[in-house]
Parts: sequence; C-alpha cells; structure tokens
Amino acid sequence: MAVIVFEHASWQAVLLCLLFAVIYVGSLYVWAGSTEKNRDHPDVIRKRFVSITVVSVVVPVLVWLAGRSSESKQAHTLWEWLGLRFLGFLPAFIIPLILTMVLFMGPLALHYMDGIFRLYLEPRYWVNCIKNMIWVRNHIVAPFSEEFIFRACMLPLLVPAIGESAAMILCPLFFGVAHFHHLIERIIHEQCEIKQAVQKSMFQFFYTTVFGIYSAFLFLRTGHLIAPVIAHAFCNHMGFPAFNEVMGYPQTIRRRLAMFFVLGLVLWIMVLFPLTYPALYANDVYVL
Repeated sequence: MAVIVFEHASWQAVLLCLLFAVIYVGSLYVWAGSTEKNRDHPDVIRKRFVSITVVSVVVPVLVWLAGRSSESKQAHTLWEWLGLRFLGFLPAFIIPLILTMVLFMGPLALHYMDGIFRLYLEPRYWVNCIKNMIWVRNHIVAPFSEEFIFRACMLPLLVPAIGESAAMILCPLFFGVAHFHHLIERIIHEQCEIKQAVQKSMFQFFYTTVFGIYSAFLFLRTGHLIAPVIAHAFCNHMGFPAFNEVMGYPQTIRRRLAMFFVLGLVLWIMVLFPLTYPALYANDVYVL
C-alpha cells in the first residue's frame, strides 16, 4: 500500500473529525423507531452493531481520501496511521492493560474484598458473558468502534495539523460530546427530569473526556489501536470507581482500601511514561 501524509489546515482537520463524530452518532439513529426502544433492547443493539460496522468501513476510506501520496519520512501507510500494525502488537496489548490495572488498584481491591474475583475463575461466567449482547457491546464492539473512529481515524488528521499534544487534548472533546446523545435516552426511557438528565450527561462528558485524553495518549505513545481498545474495555468493565463503597467497611479496612486508591494513582503516574516508551512498541509513526 502506498504511503501517505496528511496536510490540512487546523480548521479543515477539525471539521473532518466533527464529520466523523456526526456520522458515528447519527448511524445509531438511522433505523426507524430507533428512539422507541431502550438502548439495551436486543433489537436496538443488533441494529446498532450493523450501523457501527458500516461506519467503521466508511470512515477509514474518508481518512484515506484525505491523505496525499508522498515519499517523505513523515509518510506512512494508512494501516500504520490507523495503528493497525503487527510489529509491537503484543506489548501494546499487555502493557497498557497492566498500566490501567495499576491505576484501578483501589477498585480492584474492592472487587477482591467483595469476592467478585471468584467469578472470573468460573468458565461459565465467561460463556454467559459472550452470550450477553450488552456485555459484547460494552466490552468488545463499543471499545473497538469508539477507539477506531475517535482515536485511530481522528488523530492522523489532527496530529499533523496541530501537533501531538494539542491533538491529545482536542480529540477527546469529540468523544465526550458524542456521548451527549444518551441525554435523549435518559429523558425518554429512564424518565429522568431534564435537569437530572443534563447533570448526568455533564458528568459523563467529564469522565469520558478525561478517559479520552488517556486513551489518545496511549494511541500516540504506542502507535497501536489495540492499546486504547484494551484499556477502554477494561475501564468499561470496572465502571467509574465506587468511592462510596469504601465507606461501608470498618475503619481499619477503609484505611487499607484508601491506601490502595492512593498507591495506584501514585504508581500509575510514576510508570506512565516508562511503560509507554515508543521504542517498546516499534512506534515510529507518532512521536509524542
């Protein structure tokens, strides 16, 4: 495959990324009666799987069309720009997962205290998960499709236009704003008051944007799509840290759990850059 570069003004790159976000979210609502059923309804999930599959084919084509053939050192194949490479794949799969688990040391300690870890040793648990369409959506389809569109397809356009650091901050905003479509579902299906629905959506915007920055960082440092995908899947599994659960334990245990929360954050900060050193992943595409 020919190597390409992306040379756009910053406003052009931003508009293209906005187009990708609109296409992604819009595809969820193209079906007749798409707002009549809850997002967890099997029919809705199946139809959205189809939509996302189509979008995941169309958007990379648009990315390719936005590129220009070049023989410069900054040129790479479309697959390399999208983070779809074999070289460095294994460390990109394992190390970011370990890194994210370090960050979630506190919630993982809570899981241990609650006995949830025992479930993971049961083969039937995983069989039931694969059969559950909501689980498949949250742990496979959503992490892959969202990271593919909002990271792998956007960052190749943004990085040459505004630089790695600025792109790492701007790109997650599209991701965070895209989640505002849940506002409609909260009002229609969850019967939330408008004020409460807006508050929930604002909170979701905040933490999805923060995660998006981390995810974009992983993509740029490793040059692999699998790195943010696996981190995204793990975060979806863990959910937002349940800090309030800590207060339900005796004081001695609360102190230990609090220590794990703090220790996880401190260790994550310490090892974040060493464990994402680009050379570990044969990353010569992005140089953040």
